[in-house]
Amino acid sequence: MKLTIVVQNLGRGGIWTGSGEYHDRWPQLVERIAPYRPDLLLVQECEDWEKDGHKQLIRAERDLDMDGLLPPCRSGRGPALLYRRSTLGRRSAWKFENNADEVHHGFGVAAFDLPGLPMPLGVASVHVTPWGSDKAVVEAQYIASRAYKYGPYCIAGGDINYSPAEPWPEPQYSNQKPYNRGARTLLTGPDAAGRPMADRRVAQKFAQNGFKDAARLVFDRTQDQRVLAKTGTDDRIDQLWVSSPIAPAVVSYELLDTPDGASDHYGFAVVIDTELIDTADPWSYT
Repeated sequence: MKLTIVVQNLGRGGIWTGSGEYHDRWPQLVERIAPYRPDLLLVQECEDWEKDGHKQLIRAERDLDMDGLLPPCRSGRGPALLYRRSTLGRRSAWKFENNADEVHHGFGVAAFDLPGLPMPLGVASVHVTPWGSDKAVVEAQYIASRAYKYGPYCIAGGDINYSPAEPWPEPQYSNQKPYNRGARTLLTGPDAAGRPMADRRVAQKFAQNGFKDAARLVFDRTQDQRVLAKTGTDDRIDQLWVSSPIAPAVVSYELLDTPDGASDHYGFAVVIDTELIDTADPWSYT
């Protein structure tokens, strides 16, 4: 079975501008996402999607013919997970996290029983805190640990907000606002000379927990530099991390950058061939 996963930060729900004016960009986002007919859609900044009886979530479900899961979120801009029941079947579990001391935006892990997998596939749409890498590293550890709740076959993707683990390519520092530079670069003294250095500890924490960066897996195989293109204004801050058994199953990665203006983030699509997942060691969480 080949699963298509799309990751997309909506930019204030796809319905607001950065300055708080109503601007419905959802039709453009559908135009970007729908042609890929994703089996899993991991979206972030779902601002106001819970209001009026989950009106915007239900709109997304209808437009994309998918079922949606929206975890509680104290920030008001949490992530959502949509899945295609005709491919994945009904979810077998859904555990959401809403501890403000652990994750700023909240997140949840859904589980799906797939043919050929001895244990469920765990899926999390995540948005790591933008308020500095020290807190973000703690969040990354928490997310990684909870993603494994249903076993070794899991993915966590979304707006990671920090640089990938590998040192190339470098962020486009000239595009960084001062507050992003303050959050995403290593701390230096006021008289430090030279350009900033990206703080890569958040991605490194996912890697330390046995996760692999899907884009990097495809690049290492194809040497296609387009795979490593930035998704935000200055860096490839949107990422999909797959557990080690899933790494051999990552088939492709494609940047989603049209239509222009759909969001302040580009999205991307990853294809996973479940028949290539390594099922040799189906360990349990506890």
